[in-house]
Amino acid sequence: MRVGVLTGGGDCPGLNAVIRAVTKSLINHGQCEVLGIADGFEGLMGDSPRVKALNWDEVSGILHVGGTILGTSNSANPLRDAATLEQVRRNVKALDLEVAVVIGGDGTMSLAHGLSQIGLQCVGVPKTIDNDIASCERSFGFDTAVATVTESLRRIESTAMSHHRVMIVETMGRHAGWLALESGIAGAADIILLPEIDYDLQTIIKVCQEREKRQRYTIICIGEGAKESGQSLTVRERVESSPDPVRLGGVGHVLRERLQPHLKSEVRTTVLGHVQRGGDPTPFDRVLATQFGHHAARLVLETQFGHMVTLRNGRIGSVAIADVANTQRTVPMDSGLLTMARDIGICLGEA
Repeated sequence: MRVGVLTGGGDCPGLNAVIRAVTKSLINHGQCEVLGIADGFEGLMGDSPRVKALNWDEVSGILHVGGTILGTSNSANPLRDAATLEQVRRNVKALDLEVAVVIGGDGTMSLAHGLSQIGLQCVGVPKTIDNDIASCERSFGFDTAVATVTESLRRIESTAMSHHRVMIVETMGRHAGWLALESGIAGAADIILLPEIDYDLQTIIKVCQEREKRQRYTIICIGEGAKESGQSLTVRERVESSPDPVRLGGVGHVLRERLQPHLKSEVRTTVLGHVQRGGDPTPFDRVLATQFGHHAARLVLETQFGHMVTLRNGRIGSVAIADVANTQRTVPMDSGLLTMARDIGICLGEA
């Protein structure tokens, strides 16, 4: 069997661990020929496909390395028009690809699902630092991102305490607040603002004013998809060629401008940006990514195409890609983490 492997969407710690596990499992147990597809779906969209053979030595020594040896793209859309889709079909046929292991987030899974119309079977592996893929309680890369944001919050707290400032830290996460929530709790943030809960400005002002009298500093952790009640999302840019054209970002600066006139403390914003998704994966993510890669290879060898590896109730399994395409997993309002945060005095911006 000839199997393609590609990484789509943004880079994420643990991608190389998946590539390694998929390739070694397919070679060792299925005697498969594995082809790495360059730069996500972009590698299948040109006049000639961009691929390279993945052998045992090629994927050795990459378990702990961040990023992806295959390259990736978060703007390549093979479904954007009929001509592009036809070119992808020709390339798949020329490569004699029977199935592709597609490693990515909800957007990548949507594209993988759509490619079934040209006969390319897919097996999905969930990847995102946002932890927002439906039917998967933990995606690799998330633990590493939480650790990075948590350390950043701790470092910023030192400056906030020294200068008696209100320090706002903006995290990634798009429309899901998992990263801001878990990082905020681990990093001892005083206020955590999530996309799932529109925040009340007066509530935040009151908390900051009260802390000015006591601790004299405040740490606010805000997800990029959060917004003030009655206001719109803060959109940084639009990339129309992408399956998900809206790029969020800058809400931390918006909040700073809204807060500063009401406070004696200086208000500063730090947007962590891509530092959150870079670097080597944590041991937890290395193990989880390896498990996901191994299970993806098993799905291929058992011809369970059209399925995505998942983690549910602490067990590795699979779910139909069609069930997770175009779907996001957000923080539920009955989450125990939200209840705990409220009970220990963390402000969630609620009126």
